[in-house]
Formats: sequence, C-alpha cells, structure tokens
Amino acid sequence: MKMQKLKCAVYTRKSTDEGLDQEFNSLDAQWEACSAYVKSQIGEGWSLNNKRYDDGGISGGTLERPALQSLLEDIRLGRVDVVVVYKVDRLTRSLTDFAKLVELFDEHQVSFVSVTQAFNTTSSMGRLTLNVLLSFAQFEREVTAERIRDKIAASKKKGMWMGGSVPLGYDVQDKKLIINHAEAKTVRTVFDLYRKHRNVRLVQEETERLGLRTKARGQGDGGRTSASSFQRSHIYHLLSNPLYLGKVKHKKEIYQGEHDAIIEQTVWEEVQEILAKNCREGKVRIRAKNPSLLTGLLFDDSGERLSADHANKNGKRHRYYKSPSNSLRTSIDTALRIPAAEVETAVIRATSEFLNDERELSNYFAELDTDQFPALTARAKEIASRLAENQVVNGRSLAIEVFDRIVINQDSLSISIRKECLVGEPISESIEFVHPTKIKRRGVSAKLILENTNASNSQPDENLIRLVAQSVKWFDELKSGEANSIADIATRDQVDRNEISRLLPIAFLAPDLIEKILKGDHPISLTANRLKRMSNLPMDWQEQRNLFASL
Repeated sequence: MKMQKLKCAVYTRKSTDEGLDQEFNSLDAQWEACSAYVKSQIGEGWSLNNKRYDDGGISGGTLERPALQSLLEDIRLGRVDVVVVYKVDRLTRSLTDFAKLVELFDEHQVSFVSVTQAFNTTSSMGRLTLNVLLSFAQFEREVTAERIRDKIAASKKKGMWMGGSVPLGYDVQDKKLIINHAEAKTVRTVFDLYRKHRNVRLVQEETERLGLRTKARGQGDGGRTSASSFQRSHIYHLLSNPLYLGKVKHKKEIYQGEHDAIIEQTVWEEVQEILAKNCREGKVRIRAKNPSLLTGLLFDDSGERLSADHANKNGKRHRYYKSPSNSLRTSIDTALRIPAAEVETAVIRATSEFLNDERELSNYFAELDTDQFPALTARAKEIASRLAENQVVNGRSLAIEVFDRIVINQDSLSISIRKECLVGEPISESIEFVHPTKIKRRGVSAKLILENTNASNSQPDENLIRLVAQSVKWFDELKSGEANSIADIATRDQVDRNEISRLLPIAFLAPDLIEKILKGDHPISLTANRLKRMSNLPMDWQEQRNLFASL
C-alpha cells in the first residue's frame, strides 16, 4: 500500500518586533524546531513546505495577520495537509478565533500539530487539550490586559500623562508634558475666539483667516505629517479637553495633572458653559415647517454644505439636497442635486450596518473595559433600529443627536457619528467611518443619482411601478383580443407605436423582479427612464436578474 504524502507548513509568530532585526531571532528558532519535527516524521509521509509563514510584531488576538492569511489561502487551495506550530498560542490566543480556524481545517481535512505540546486535532483528546490550553492562554491575556488597565488608572490618579497623541500646545520630555509656548498661543487664541463668537463654525473661519494650524505629528516610518487647517471636530475636542486646564481625565473622573495648565480656570469654565448652552439650544432648533432629515449635516467633497430644496410637480412635493449656487468652489461639473429620499436611505442603511457590526465598533472603542462593551453595542443597536423606523419628521431630532457630519464624495460616504450618543456621557469627539458609494450623473444636468453599492431603495418608485403596470396592461389587451394591434392601442392612447413596441418587453419581467419594484427593493439606479432605455432587456428571467444585479 502506497504511503500518503502529507504537505506540512510551519507557522511562526512573535507578538513584538523586539529582536527581530537579529541574525537569528525568535521566528527562526520556532522555524528550526518545527522543521526538525517535520523531518522526524518523514517515515509517516510528511514533507516540509519551505515557504515561510512568519508574522513578526503582531498580536495573537487577531486573525488579520499577513502570513496567517497567506497560510489560510494555501489551505483553501489544497497546498497544505498539516499545519505545524511551536506552541498553540502562536496560532491564536482567542477561543473564538481558534474555533473558526479548526472549522476551516476540518473543512479542508487539514491537521494541526503543536511541536512542544505533542498533540494534534485529528483526535478528540487532542481537541480537548487544545481547548484547555487556549482557555489558559486567553485567561493570561485578559489578566495582563487588566493589569495594564489598572496601572493606567493608578497612574492617571497621580496626574501622570499616559501617552498617546501629544496635544497641541505641549511637547513631551522625559515622558512628561511640557508647554510648547508657540502652540500654546494658538490654543489660547482658539479659546478666546470661541468666547467672542460663541460659534464653532465662526471660530473655524477665523482660524483659517489667521492661518492657525493643528499640530504636525510624527509617523511610524520616521516622517512627519504636516499641520492642517482646523476642522470643527478639532475645535470641539480642543475646547473640551481638560489637559489644557492642567488636569488628566480617566473615564468619567478628572484628576489634577503633573503638567502646567495653558488655560485659566475662569476661561475654562466660561467656555464649558457656552458649549453646554449651545448644545441645548442646538437640540431645540430641529423643527421646521417642511423638515428634511439631514439638513445642515450634509457636505460635498469640497467642504460646501448642501441645502434642502424642493419642487412641486403634479401636486406632489419632491425633496432634494443641493450644492450652494453662489459658491466659488462648486462648478457645474461638481455641483450636486440629489433626491433627498435616496441620500437619507443610503445614510441610514450605511449607519445601521456600522452600528450593528460589533467587530467594527470594537476598533473605535478599544479603550473601553470588557464589561462596558455590551452596553455600548446595545445602545448602538437601539439607535440603528430607531433610525430605520423613524420617518423624516420624527427622525430629525434623532439625526441631530447621532450625526456630526456627512460628506458625499465621488466614491464614498464619510459619516461622522457623535461619540456621546453611544457612550452615554457628554463627549465632543466623533467617530468617522467610510461607506462605498457611487454617484452617477443623469443626463446633462447637475442632477445626480446616489447609488449605494450595497443598497436598494426603501420606498417604491411610483413612476417605475406605473411604467411596469402600463406595459402589462397593453400586453394583456393584445393577448385577450381586447386590442387588435399595437396600432389600435397607439390610436386609442395617443402614444407613438414605437414607444409601445419598446415598452412591451417590460411585461415579461420575472415575477420576483416585479415584486422588488413594487416593494422598492430594486437598485437605486433603476429608474423609469432607465428601464425605458433598456433595449437589451433579455427574455430569460435569470439573465434579467443578472442584469439588475449589475446596475
């Protein structure tokens, strides 16, 4: 009987990049030990894959590792029969991630072997032992994280700055904040401008006129990012950051810091009072006679705020969001005029997807304790549900509460959500995520269609439904003999015969596609005019479905 050949791949990992520049490092040591083990099993038909799968300086708490992803891809392609590691936690430290990996291994009939722990996943005992070891590995990781959090909390209680982005107005010397007097002048100017104008938008305009800039920051490759203009989010964060009062904040508590203050106590208190007052007044000014959900929140990619507009046609009101007509930064080619319902649907759907994605949320709230995260995700899901259910009039106050800024780019929506609506406490910061979107020009006018790549309409298109109904009616009349010919219908309805001939194929749409049109679940870009122009509409239902899916 011919012995089965088993292709073995060695995977190595090290959590930090310390020592990786040495001629013989930890990854090399793991590789040699695993390689020797594979060679010792040549009699069992094992053969070593010389391709290196090395992840250096990457935590085992995530599966998003370049070498690991390369290994998983080779497994899917059938290039690996046995995965060999030095220790189990080199592969992962998460029970959840390990379960996913084992499921993938089982699907492709791949065994998993740990050299120093002498077992593999081909037996039930090996699986049990793996789970026990991973439980301890995860426990160790969580205990370490708790110790780090406790150390940070204790240090902040003593007023110590615990790292992160160095705020404008300070430099770091011997791990302590010292005042950068040139930048401190900018900070004081921003505070004084807000005391004078009591409006962040006017402060932003003034900082631009005065040429004030944010802090230039270092990058991981040794370079530096240039200072940029102040945005509203920068100003809000600066005005509410207690570091400038000489304090250190940890969660809801504020402690006296070791560093010197830039802003005096009286100035700080005055600014906080104005911020709170403006916040309350801003929430009151949310009602209008004919409100649009996102009025004041939408911007184009040049930074211009879109205004709400409407037109009355055949007794029906049609709402739009449009670029300002008197702006020097908006040309005819870049001006926007988009149906309001389409924009609102795309924004609400993208936001709901984001808020319901716990993994994505965790990337923005890594600082939260483990026991705090469930409450945050529950609030996120509740907000997503309320956004989806509310109509424009009732949803306006919720939109003001949730959104800080929404930018419509040519290929994406950049949506900024107020952090305080998720954490349940006053915070001026926002979190921003990007959702892929397409904007298509319709005709030669400045009217555009916003086409979300993963979205469809949420409201039925009456013009589209009317077009389908008319086509079906004409076909039924011809089939039943109520109308003798297309010419008879053209004469009766005063419609061009070519128009009827062009629209009759619409009556042969697949039933499920007609149902999507009736419910409004069709692609946003499918309009009555576009369906009329589909001279290539196939008769085969599956081809029709493929055509609609490509829109």
